[in-house]
Amino acid sequence: MADRAETEKRETYLVEHYRPGLTVDELRRWAGLVRETAASMEREGKPVRYLRSTIVPADETLLCVLEAAREELVREAYARAGVPFERLSTVIPEGNHGWGSQVTDEGEREER
Repeated sequence: MADRAETEKRETYLVEHYRPGLTVDELRRWAGLVRETAASMEREGKPVRYLRSTIVPADETLLCVLEAAREELVREAYARAGVPFERLSTVIPEGNHGWGSQVTDEGEREER
């Protein structure tokens, strides 16, 4: 099953958390919970991977970016982690087959 997780096409998702009153440390803890849960799911053979997070202290906001074969896997990661969110969107990242790469004459993508 782990081989399938590595070969399935994945989308990139942005997960938005708006939490007035939470400190940077609390937001950092939430990101850690999501990261650990996604890693655990990937070890189980589920095609989901935590990529990065950004904290916006002035807005008491946490933005997490994950890759997954399906939106439901991102939702499952959050449910397992016990972390609520306000919005989940499919995004197009720069590079790595996103908008910042181009196809070469050989049909391969390269970074611009």
